[in-house]
Amino acid sequence: MVEYRIDRRSGVATYLQIVQQTKQALRLGLLEPGDKLPAAREVVEATAVNPNTVLKAYRELEREGLVEARRGLGTFVRRSLGTAAGDSPLRAELAEWAQRARAAGLVRDDVAAFFAAVLDEYFEDTREEQR
Repeated sequence: MVEYRIDRRSGVATYLQIVQQTKQALRLGLLEPGDKLPAAREVVEATAVNPNTVLKAYRELEREGLVEARRGLGTFVRRSLGTAAGDSPLRAELAEWAQRARAAGLVRDDVAAFFAAVLDEYFEDTREEQR
């Protein structure tokens, strides 16, 4: 199951944070087709967000064909995203790199900036495809 973490200082709308975190869980294989998303009430209790915000996020995921709402049962994953398995050798290499970066004194924002720059350099041509 996914646990949502809301960063109120990020400047990203709360419902979009829920959408993005759900997509990340789908990409990493943490959520798979048939899995049930947390009930809106559970997300509200865990994050202190408005219930309508959670429902808006779930509707967006449904509009994108990623989940489906089943009346009286909940919201279920319809399809996965990507192939980034959580136990991938690439993930292990990235984890090692992150450990080295932390040992070198870099903070999370520094690492995020490095990573974003590399992504922009190597994946610039695919950015529009993913929207």
